[in-house]
Amino acid sequence: MSKLAIAEQMIAHYNAQDADAYVALMTDDACEAGYRSAVIRDGKEGTRAGLKAMFAEFPENRAEIISGYELGEFAVLHERVFRSATSEPFEVMSVYSFEGDKCSRVEFIR
Repeated sequence: MSKLAIAEQMIAHYNAQDADAYVALMTDDACEAGYRSAVIRDGKEGTRAGLKAMFAEFPENRAEIISGYELGEFAVLHERVFRSATSEPFEVMSVYSFEGDKCSRVEFIR
């Protein structure tokens, strides 16, 4: 499976609010962070807990993939994120770094 396809699958799990399936595609020490910035969710378990908390706060949360690219061990998705039916969506670029077929880091540019 391509890196881009794995990142797209992660978004499908994100949209299903399935934190367990999302982190199953990550390395044990994976993290989510701001681009070249501080870690937001640390490790597979920290990511799982953080996503579950966000899904509880925003039960209508979902991301729409606008475009995606793959180069070597990286995939980049341009996404539009909707927190709720009444809030204004926002766009984000997500950079997925891989170790083999597992995502090791996701960095968000917003």
